[in-house]
Formats: sequence, C-alpha cells, structure tokens
Amino acid sequence: MSDWSERMDAGTKLLHQQAVRIPLPDVQAERSLHGNMARIAAAGERKSKLLDDPDVPLTEVYEDELADMRQSFKHRLQQIAGEDYYDVATAYLDGERDDWIGALAAYYLECYYRLQERYTVDEQIFCLVILRYPDCFTVNLSFLTGDISSDAVRYESAKHLEADFDDHHREQYYADCQHSQHKASEYLRERVTCIRDAFPDPETTPREQRQYGGFVHITGRDGTTFAEVLDSLAPNPDRFDDVTSSPGLVAEGPATSRAKQNYVPNHDVAL
Repeated sequence: MSDWSERMDAGTKLLHQQAVRIPLPDVQAERSLHGNMARIAAAGERKSKLLDDPDVPLTEVYEDELADMRQSFKHRLQQIAGEDYYDVATAYLDGERDDWIGALAAYYLECYYRLQERYTVDEQIFCLVILRYPDCFTVNLSFLTGDISSDAVRYESAKHLEADFDDHHREQYYADCQHSQHKASEYLRERVTCIRDAFPDPETTPREQRQYGGFVHITGRDGTTFAEVLDSLAPNPDRFDDVTSSPGLVAEGPATSRAKQNYVPNHDVAL
C-alpha cells in the first residue's frame, strides 16, 4: 500500500478526468452489462432497507456497501489483468508498459485503494457515472473534494457523534438520526429505478430503446452528516464517432463533467 501511495501523485494526474470505455460487441456482452447494473441496483435496494432498520447502525450500512464495491473492483482487476494485477498496474504507472490492460488495471486499482480509505476520510466525495451508448458503455469513478449540492439527500449518523449529550438530548438526537435515515431510505428506494431504466433487459427491450442511458451516484460525509445523490443522466449522442473493439481509457466526457459541476460545484480532485 505504501509503495502504491508513492506512485499516486503521478497516477492521479494520469487518470484524472478519464473513464473506462468498454465495447458491447454482441448479445452476451449486453447481457453481462445488464446483469452488472441489476446487481448495482439490488445493492442500492439493500442499502435502502438497511438504512430504514433502526437496529442497524449506519457504520454497518456503509461497511456492507463498501465490501460489495471492493469485491466488485477486485473481480474486475482479476478479469482484466489476472492475479498479478498489482504488478501490471504499477508497471503501467512506472512507464514500463503502455497498453490498455495496464491502464485499466491502474485505474481500477486506484479506485480499489481509495475505497479502502473512504470510510475514514470524511472530506472525500465518491462519484460514479456509468453511461450507455449504442456500441459501448463508459465507467467514470472520481474522488473529489468540495460541497455536495442541495439536490442531495442528507442524513445523520449517531455513531459518528463525538459530543457528550445528557440522556434526554441523546434520545432526541437518536430519533432525529432515525428520521433522517428513513427519508434517505425513501429517496434511494425511489431513485434506484433510474439504474434499471437506464440499462433494461436486452432480452425484452428493443435495441433502439436501450442505446442511450446512464446514471450518476455521489456519496460523501461531513462529520456526522452523510449526503447522497442518485439520478439518471443522459449521455451525449455524438460522444463517439468510432466503434471500439477493446476496452480502454477515454476522456470522461461532457455529460460526466456537467454532472460533477451540478452536484459538487467548485469541486477539486482528491489527491
């Protein structure tokens, strides 16, 4: 981990404002994309239920979410670069290789390590954008600093409170936390449909109805207050004028840039 951290100054600049572009050459690839998006939607629904359970502290809700995401990134790393994904990624950042496998391994490994730290770093905002185009899709992951806009749902965590309240105020604060988490649960339950709508089942949806779609998911914490945005996002139809045959890194694109500016105004990349 310390070895990797020493490379991150160069790595963060190298991968900043970039996305992974993955081709969709056939029905099997379409099915795989739909399955992955259904898994993300199901994770959102599970988080909604956990937030609404007064017996589950918010720390456990986040640990559940992070464990799922970390496992997903590790799986992608192994798929792309095999069990030696760390060596592949560091070779790319050290300039010893210059291929899409090394680039993607470095991109995903940075995200994997940042996710490890996310729970303890309260000023770091996580932003995920996935966009669907006719022959491909893009995945952009960003770790930002700044202030999340008022569009977000906000909720409180009693577990993160350091103040020493008396019994009456402690009970009131706990009740307020539960109410805010209930509202957040409702928000997620309503919004998670945007993921399913953006990536419908290729078996039952005509191709012309599933060529474009996307969503943005932003989460962050400021002390005891958590903020979250989940919203649909429309990709630019003229984003690509070519067909790609292999995965690779591309510029993040105007739709992603606009989403970041809308939901995290005056943001900066978290180094």
